Amino acid sequence: MKTLTSELMYRSELKKIESKLALYFKGKKPESLYQPSKYVLEGGGKRIRPFLVLSSAKAVGGKFKDAYNAALAVELLHNFTLVHDDIMDNSDLRRGRLTLHKKYDTNTAILAGDILVALSYENLLKDCKKDCAEILKIFTQGIIEVCEGQSLDKEFELRKVVTIKEYKVMIYKKTAALAEMCCLIGAGIAGADEKNIKAAGNYGKYLGMAFQIQDDLLDIIGEEEKFGKKIGSDLVEGKKTYLFLRALEKSSGKNRNLLLQLIRNKGIDRSEVGRYKKIYEDLNVIEDAKKEILRYTQLALKNSSYLPDEEGRLLMNWLANALIGRKK
Repeated sequence: MKTLTSELMYRSELKKIESKLALYFKGKKPESLYQPSKYVLEGGGKRIRPFLVLSSAKAVGGKFKDAYNAALAVELLHNFTLVHDDIMDNSDLRRGRLTLHKKYDTNTAILAGDILVALSYENLLKDCKKDCAEILKIFTQGIIEVCEGQSLDKEFELRKVVTIKEYKVMIYKKTAALAEMCCLIGAGIAGADEKNIKAAGNYGKYLGMAFQIQDDLLDIIGEEEKFGKKIGSDLVEGKKTYLFLRALEKSSGKNRNLLLQLIRNKGIDRSEVGRYKKIYEDLNVIEDAKKEILRYTQLALKNSSYLPDEEGRLLMNWLANALIGRKK
């Protein structure tokens, strides 16, 4: 019953966030700037990051209504990162729709990304009633971490040797730091003390780590119609994911040569995906990834257990368990 209540609350808050986003660019001029920005937000998504802001505020004893603008701020910021990522990766599609730079052009997409950052700050400031300098510092640091993570990700594409430790630094910066920032801001806006702010932030950090490794895992074992892209895309593109690096770490002989060949060729033909999946299965790295996801999820739940509001804690626990069981 408590799980159902948490899910219903998530869906209720998700509707409110979607409603606010749908109206956000109404009447804004010039249309050449704001229509492309609106197009990005219409792409949908799980809206996990704004929900992290709201649930963290709730879990430390605050109210949703005091953090809605901050929740919009992190979603605007997240969409900025997606726009610029798509440009850097020259991606054609995002969530089944044309990416912004393909629908319009690269200059329009860059400018739309830029305005999303500025608007994210504008919204955050609306909810900054106290400790505003600290909240802005946390928000800004989150942007810095994301940019550093993206830079490392691109760097790793060119490097022949990447360790799992280095990979974890990269995914912390690119994915987990933003989740951590969302939780720190939610708790901070709600006026939590330092101890609870830290616990909320740790929840977000560990949840973000689990989320990214789960993404790596779903790329090889997910169901295409649910996952939203072809299985094995990371292998085709030559990405050094947790599973690939763990396989390389454990491999020898023919398997190792095949893995090294992928690095040399910067990817594989899609027809070879099954062959590499078999290597992952033989080396048990799929199970290794599941254990790592569970470990990070348990660390997240341990930190959320320290927070004072039971309803907020249940929301955070429900979200963590929903993400670990997701298919997309």
